[in-house]
Amino acid sequence: MVYSARTLALLLAVSIAIVTTLFLSLIESVGRDALVVAAVISFSATYLLSFVVLEFLVFREINKIYKMMDKLRKKELANISKEKSGNFNPLQNINDEIYSFATLKQKEIDELKKLEAFRKEFIADVSHELKTPIFAAQGFVHTLLDGAVNDKNVRTKFLKKAAKSLDGLDILVQDLLTLSQIETGDIKMRFEHIDLNKLCLEVIEQFEDKAEKKGLKLKLLTDHHQKISVYADWQRITQVITNLVSNAINYTNQGEVTITFDVGKKNVTTFISDTGDGIEPQHLTRIFERFYRIDKSRSREKGGTGLGLAIVKHILEGHSSKAEVQSSLGKGSVFSFKLQRSKSDSPELNEA
Repeated sequence: MVYSARTLALLLAVSIAIVTTLFLSLIESVGRDALVVAAVISFSATYLLSFVVLEFLVFREINKIYKMMDKLRKKELANISKEKSGNFNPLQNINDEIYSFATLKQKEIDELKKLEAFRKEFIADVSHELKTPIFAAQGFVHTLLDGAVNDKNVRTKFLKKAAKSLDGLDILVQDLLTLSQIETGDIKMRFEHIDLNKLCLEVIEQFEDKAEKKGLKLKLLTDHHQKISVYADWQRITQVITNLVSNAINYTNQGEVTITFDVGKKNVTTFISDTGDGIEPQHLTRIFERFYRIDKSRSREKGGTGLGLAIVKHILEGHSSKAEVQSSLGKGSVFSFKLQRSKSDSPELNEA
């Protein structure tokens, strides 16, 4: 079932307004009027934000297609003009112009069909990703409203589950916003000379507990005191490493996840390797698409929004780089990317 942006925003706003009111109702000092005001404010803010985000994402893609079509139209008309200039047969000119115009219109129709297919697929994907946490939170809240709220143990348990579902929803919305802002250029890369080794050490520390709970070894295979300087945006490259390491841990059940570097004269290549199940060849060209999941049921169980690798792709494009992946079924995967090495850290300058 495909939901419109307005319907999705309404569902989200109602869910959050109910949870907000329920939480505040547990506080004795909060009166009925305050609850009503809180519910209205929560509903209005959530509805407005969600609706704007969804509509913006969809129409931004539509505008991109229209710009491409406009360029195509101008190119075709220029070709028509060139062909006419060398032909003195008026009937032939008319025939050529009609044929060219028909061809151009057919291309426009084909592009519109592709646009419509993209719009439907995008809305379906967003609907599917949003409805899971929304319906989960609704289920817990309605159970409480049906009487379970009077049992303190059940109340606490269900409120925690509802909060967890809404936290997942918040992460999804934030990822959508981040991806949209990167694609439209609203987020500018703040380039500086950063220590890639230090950055990766911080990411390793962040995921040590998660890896240990799964019985995995998480290692940075380099001298921890060695400075590896690259010219990049610290915050965005942290997102890249975080997403790749998180995915590696999620899809590895035994063995290890490692980070290594290949330091060249101009670039530094970072490798994130795992000993997981690996990825089938037919999926390798699509894993960086938004919401693309190799195994949808398993992927959703492991968490994630389906946007992590798409964000990685766009951040690296902003660094004039790209993510690459090599994978073998049953042996694991290796994701890699290059970053420009800082000039002050180049071998030539060090030797001088």
